[in-house]
Amino acid sequence: MSALILIVEDEPQLAEVLEAYARQEGYRTERAADGNAALTAYRAASPDLILLDVMLPGRSGLDVLKTVRAEGGTPVILVTARAEETDQIVGLELGADDYVVKPFRPREVMARVKAVLRRATALLDDSDRPLRVGPLEVDRRAVVARVHGETLSLTPAEFRLLSQLAEAPGRAYTREELLAAALPDSDALERVVDAHLASVRRKLDAARAGGLLHTVRGVGYRLEAAG
Repeated sequence: MSALILIVEDEPQLAEVLEAYARQEGYRTERAADGNAALTAYRAASPDLILLDVMLPGRSGLDVLKTVRAEGGTPVILVTARAEETDQIVGLELGADDYVVKPFRPREVMARVKAVLRRATALLDDSDRPLRVGPLEVDRRAVVARVHGETLSLTPAEFRLLSQLAEAPGRAYTREELLAAALPDSDALERVVDAHLASVRRKLDAARAGGLLHTVRGVGYRLEAAG
């Protein structure tokens, strides 16, 4: 069955255009015009991806994203206005997988949708043995990371970053390398890596594994258990 895309957009004409292009690509679609309706549709339909406008009546897109992330790892692409660069960074910190900026070409949006869905599918197809760094276990077959046996709630992008770091404990990865690993088809800035890994660090801290993720000044990041 084809992927189900939830399009959350309060401008009817734009929503219709995005829906038409999505269906032309073979996707199934659901639509919502405000934040509350978006959450209702998300819980009822369990979409494979959410295309989420930031500026919505009632509950904002960022509020919707925060709730979605608290409930699961469904991929989310934010749609932001050109003047709202801070929303892009805040959205990525909250767990968005990518973003597109208005005005945009619908085909560009569909290319982003394909890329994010492809990355999510790649996680499911990876059958490597679990990776272990100290109390952290990264199981790429099950697409789950655990600390002291407890599951971490990670977004797809966060999981990919953590998985990449866990492949070579002690190795310092540059932001460029990590961006290529987690968001290879995105034009996101390298500081997006900082936003995602800040979230990963908070989650590791909460799981009593705060000493694993290290910032390497002038380079990037490494994952290493205390010696």
